[in-house]
Amino acid sequence: MLDIDSQEMSFALDVVAEASELVQRVQSEMVSSTLTKDDRSPVTIADFTSQALVAARLAAAFPDDSLVGEEDASALRTPEERRRLEQITRFVADCQPQATPEKVAAWIDRGNAAPSGRFWTLDPIDGTKGFLRGEQYAVALALIIDGQVRIGVLGCPNLRDGYLPDIGGPGSLLGAQQGHGTWLKPLTGAAAFERLQVSQRSATQQARLLRSYESGHTNTDQIDEFVRDIGIEADPVRMDSQAKYAVLAAGHGDLLLRLLSPSRPDYREKIWDQAAGSLIVQEAGGQITDLDGKVLDFSTGRTLEANRGVIASNSLLHEVALTSLRLIQA
Repeated sequence: MLDIDSQEMSFALDVVAEASELVQRVQSEMVSSTLTKDDRSPVTIADFTSQALVAARLAAAFPDDSLVGEEDASALRTPEERRRLEQITRFVADCQPQATPEKVAAWIDRGNAAPSGRFWTLDPIDGTKGFLRGEQYAVALALIIDGQVRIGVLGCPNLRDGYLPDIGGPGSLLGAQQGHGTWLKPLTGAAAFERLQVSQRSATQQARLLRSYESGHTNTDQIDEFVRDIGIEADPVRMDSQAKYAVLAAGHGDLLLRLLSPSRPDYREKIWDQAAGSLIVQEAGGQITDLDGKVLDFSTGRTLEANRGVIASNSLLHEVALTSLRLIQA
């Protein structure tokens, strides 16, 4: 069972739930069917709002801990962005009544810390396009100590029971703690945690591949070739964000690939895109490595500099997937 008496675990669960509720509020007020394809202002405000809240809460709970986050407030400090900063402050003040534009910018910039021996990493809104479509996105927070992910928490507002899309439903709060398993409860309500376990599927024909809608950070041609090579016949599960890791941990997906885009062959994953989800998968009995079979190394800075791409699985399908990828990428 999760050690919810642990200050760190209790903090992570509470703050991710709170941030998830807050970004839902941003979404309900700002995201509409009239948004244009290039209108990113709602997700930008939600990103900054989420990071400011988590940073403020972290400063109060663990003042000596640093935060490595995705966002930076430098643009918000310009006169041109003052109105946006004031919008963000209004949302943050719902949870932090003492919020001012200056405090909010300072909280956001706490995420500029360099990774050290012990730090937290945050993706305040993982799944930009899913957020804008009103579909899947996640708030992802992890505690890393000496390069090891010790705690990982995902808040998935539009995912029920860790795997079922349910827009406007109770959502899912997933928590993993090194050596204590992966657990799930609704984001809303007082239900107890239930333990998650990856699938026991070993037949590649029926393997359910988790795929993103976004193709910019992967190689779709190689994924299609991979599907043919290992003989997958089941339809893929398409979903944005680290919510895919929740589905894998809950046993409703079996494989997930992050290949290298031909346009960005030297790309390295950001730590906040993988830390929480990686522990969620591992503690549910799954396996996650890079494309060469190496363990993900969170000790190399703000990116997984020592790793190339990502593959996650239910463990039973990991070796066959690695073997296929080696042949395809040879």
